[in-house]
Amino acid sequence: MRQAILIAAIPLAFAAGLLASNVAPVAHAQSQASALQPQIINLGAMTDAEIGDLVPNIGTLRSRTLVVQPEGTIAIQSGDVPRHTHSDANEIQYIIAGSGTAWLGDQQRQIRAGDLIIIPKGTVHAGSVSGSDRLKMLAIKLPPQRAGDMHLVP
Repeated sequence: MRQAILIAAIPLAFAAGLLASNVAPVAHAQSQASALQPQIINLGAMTDAEIGDLVPNIGTLRSRTLVVQPEGTIAIQSGDVPRHTHSDANEIQYIIAGSGTAWLGDQQRQIRAGDLIIIPKGTVHAGSVSGSDRLKMLAIKLPPQRAGDMHLVP
């Protein structure tokens, strides 16, 4: 009798697990992954209002996530952000518009439109001082930045 109950419980447990995996939401730091859609986005023409509201307590940063996949995220950002690190995400930034000074490691460097910045996880970085124009950049995070993985550095 006991063996029959155990044998019957195995398929029921499997079915319950299958149902739960299809019903339960997937947790992601920046958003849930969605199917990619073919599209063309003119990032250069995107205004601060289209990028979004100021991110609370993060300088003058505005950010709008454009792509979320399990492997990484792509966002457009504008404004300045204080020095910080990410423990688990590598970041690649492409400067679309503006110029200024940015931290990369322990150095301040001049940046301008057209620059590509590669930031391995754990590297201090910031777009801290705008020059002639407000900085606008494409930010790619690999893997996606998890919640709480922005550590401010004095």
